[in-house]
Formats: sequence, C-alpha cells, structure tokens
Amino acid sequence: MGVLTPRPRTRTSGTRALQRAFGVLAVTGVCLTTAPPAVATDTPAHPTRLADADKPSFGLSSSSECTFGGEIIKSTPWSLQRVLLDQLRAQATGKNVTVAVIDTGVDDSNPQLRGAMAPGSKSYVGGDGTDDIEGHGTRVAGIIAAREIPDTGFAGIAPKAKILSLRYTGGEEKQGDSGTMSAAIKDAVAKGAEIINISSDTANKKDNPTLRNTVAEAVQDGALIIAASGNDGANGKSANTYPASYPGVLAVAASDRNDERAFFSQAGDFVDVAAPGVGMVSTVPKGGQCAADGTSFAAPYVAGVAALLKEKHPDWTAAQITTRLQESANRPGRGPNRYLGWGVVDPVAALADDSEPGTRPQPDPPVAQGTGEVIPMAVTMGETEAEQERRVAMYVVGAGLLLVLVASGSGVAVRDWRNKRARQSG
Repeated sequence: MGVLTPRPRTRTSGTRALQRAFGVLAVTGVCLTTAPPAVATDTPAHPTRLADADKPSFGLSSSSECTFGGEIIKSTPWSLQRVLLDQLRAQATGKNVTVAVIDTGVDDSNPQLRGAMAPGSKSYVGGDGTDDIEGHGTRVAGIIAAREIPDTGFAGIAPKAKILSLRYTGGEEKQGDSGTMSAAIKDAVAKGAEIINISSDTANKKDNPTLRNTVAEAVQDGALIIAASGNDGANGKSANTYPASYPGVLAVAASDRNDERAFFSQAGDFVDVAAPGVGMVSTVPKGGQCAADGTSFAAPYVAGVAALLKEKHPDWTAAQITTRLQESANRPGRGPNRYLGWGVVDPVAALADDSEPGTRPQPDPPVAQGTGEVIPMAVTMGETEAEQERRVAMYVVGAGLLLVLVASGSGVAVRDWRNKRARQSG
C-alpha cells in the first residue's frame, strides 16, 4: 500500500495556547458514575465517568445548563463555519454507515435525531437505549449525525449516518461502569457498527483488564473505536485515560477556535488527534439545542468525519481511516505532540485525498534550508501566567531604574553646565 505524503504545514500560535493552558491551576475531577459493577467480571469493574462531567468550575459547561425541549440556535456554530460544508457534502454524507454511541442514551424525540436512529438500541442500566436523562449522549449523537432542519445552522458532520444508541450509564437508579461499557462494546461489534464513539473514561484513570481485553477484541474484529482523551488536563501534565489510551483506539483531544489545545484537554503520548471541543452546539433531549465544552464533544466530531471516510471508502480498514485523519490534520509540527497528537482534524482535507493510506501516519519530511519554506516550530511548554507576570514586573522595575538613572545623569549634566557658565561669566 502506498503511504500518503502529507503536505508541509506551518505552525501558527500553539505556544501561546500552551502558555495560557499551563497558567491555569489544576483542579480535581469528580466522578459522575460510581455505582458497583453491573456485569460480572474476573476483576472489579472500575466506575466510569463522562469525559466532560467534571464539576469543578474551570469553564466546562454541564448538562444542567441546558434546557431540554428548549430553543434552537439559529446561527451556524464556529466548528462548522470553518468547514466548506458544500464541498464536504459533495464528497460524502455518512449514508449507510452506523456509528455506535456508547453513552447515556440518545433521545430520538429531538427532531434532528428522529430519522437518525439505527435499530437495536439497548440500555444496560434500565429503561431504553433512547432514554437520556443526562442529555450527554444526545449531544454526542447530534454532533455526529443530526439531520438538517430549517431555521438552524447546526447539523451533524455526517448528517445521513445512523446512530446505534447503547446506553451503558445514566440510569435513574443504576449507573454504569467498565463492565457495562464492555458489554456495550461487544454489542456494538455484534450489531455491525463500523465506528464506536466513547466519550467517557474510567474513574481515577484506572486500567481494567476486562475493558482492555474487550477493546482489543473489538479492534481485532475491525471496529474503529474513537474515545475522548478526558478533561483533567488543566495542569498540562501527561496521564493515560481509559479506554482512550488502549492500543488501536483513536484518542481525541479538544481544540479551540485557534486550533490550539483547549486548556482542560488531557495531555499524553496516547493522544492521536484533536478536534473542536469548545462551545460545541448540539441536540438535547425533547428538542432544542445548547452549547457545551469538553473532549466528549471533540470525539464525535472525529467520529462524524470517520463516517464520511467510511462511506466514501468502504473497503478501508479502521487503521487506514485513522491514518488518513492523522496525516491530513493541521499539524503543530512535523510529527505528533502530547497535546494535539498529529494535529487538528481537517474534514475537507481528509475527504479530498483519494490515495490509499497506509496503516500508520508518517512525519512531514524535513524542509531543506534555503528553500523559502517555513519550518514548523517545536511546541514547548512555555511560561506560566505567574512566570509571565514576574517577567513583566522585572521589565517594569528595570525600566523604572533606567529612568531614574537617566534623570539623575541629566541633573548632574545640567548642574555642571550651569557651574561652567557661571565661571565663564565671572
């Protein structure tokens, strides 16, 4: 197979984002789901949490801020404004592709999701797969496959894809864990979902053997699993999250309007790509829309693009689709870094190249000196806000001392000049 040679890219202002990100104090995450295991496993099933459900106040929107059955947002979200949608829709719409959303359920009463549901939805925590008391899964599904309707600029990235809702958590009396998540993954593979979106991670970033083995089996069976990297990244430190960091899973970080890492997005060597995750408009239960932040909403953006690629290239493997997403991304440098992975996903670029990709991405080739090309700068950690304030303070103090010295020197010069004139006059 031929390997795609990516075009050289220039780095814009990634360091500025890191300077801002590292200036934010670390906060402690609170697990949303902490119920005991619902499925028997050989080891205790770790509780899981939604990837955007941390409650401390560091800028993330929560489902409580949305009104179910509320108004629709008329304007086009920024994450879609930056995409040439007509050009993208001409390439693919996600038709005949099923994306499993393993989440809190998907409420199909929202007009933009009524025609989007695949048969076979199921709940592992009571109720039905199309119940969603949290609103999280409904938002995730909308970013992937919300249908176009009048009076709003929002629609899913793949507006003709089908959503298989597997509700592994979000029950009124029983919450999910890595056991119910594992069961949902197996069900998604059995029901033929080509793509699986998981916008959750295990509590306290705990690995679980059963979940790890289930993911490995799904990857072996050819499923493309896309998972959110998590939202505990305000301190800039690397940490693995699960299932995002398991081999074969496409781990998605959140980016902002400047294609820089959203300050909350978890960093780590496992991060594969990034996608918009700030101010993400999507569908909510009982109708209407709202906006929220989180890697939970970056992952389905990538899942939607993957659905487009799967429709256009049905014979491509999960590894090939992953490679195309990585090699066509807007890169922060020649290769990946722990904040954005291989870069921010570019839907149009991913669909525009019909050459057959390999099964792993390649770094951009080095640029020879003297060619006039811009060599991307390596991303560095930069300085914190406190360090920046100290540096600026030092500049101010230094400038003040310089002014004092200049003023003192000027006074001495004027005094000497006056004494000289006085002697000459005498």
